[in-house]
Amino acid sequence: MTLDEFETIRLIDLEGMGQQQCAEQMNVARTTVQAIYESARYKLAQCLVGGMELKIGGGDYEVCGGSWAGCGCKGRCRFDSVLPMKTAETERKKTMKIAVTYANGLIFQHFGHCEAFKIYEVQDGVILSSEVVSAVGSGHGALAGFLKNHGVDALVCGGIGGGARNALAEAGIALYPGVSGSADDSVKALLEGKLIYNPGTVCGHHHEGGHNCGEHTCNEDKHGCGGNH
Repeated sequence: MTLDEFETIRLIDLEGMGQQQCAEQMNVARTTVQAIYESARYKLAQCLVGGMELKIGGGDYEVCGGSWAGCGCKGRCRFDSVLPMKTAETERKKTMKIAVTYANGLIFQHFGHCEAFKIYEVQDGVILSSEVVSAVGSGHGALAGFLKNHGVDALVCGGIGGGARNALAEAGIALYPGVSGSADDSVKALLEGKLIYNPGTVCGHHHEGGHNCGEHTCNEDKHGCGGNH
């Protein structure tokens, strides 16, 4: 877990702040905090359920302790706050990229067989631009790296396997699985804090001619999941 992920857990779950308050204290956009927080919660769940060791680190930071003028706490930090330093990287993070698995305007329902992503550039909750990027030739196991190389901070998708979830977490990409319908509408809902998704969605492998993508079963000849695993 990165230090900024740890800080969102501390501020929201321990200090009881809302996401907007957390964003103001960390000097980032609320949508950035939302993505960081979702990633942090997933990593915590992995550790609790799987008995995994939790390591915290990474990045360049200032420690506030209630005295740093750049902190949004205005001197009210109860503990030493770990805050991203104002560098070119943290300024870039105020502009985030959201990707969706994409096909014909809709969210494609199998991450591992996705042939295109629609990537939205967002700043302060407003979509600045979007483009459809082909992922053909990337391969099932390389899609997380493909998204990371495109600077993606968060992914909205339908079904997704456990291995891909782990790869996205390692790449620092927040995940919003179990979503269907219009790609554009889903991103707008995410930015408004209204996206309906299922954090526990896992798309397993085929068993007796079909496999489960989230809460539904998809057959090879009727679903856009592709046929080979």
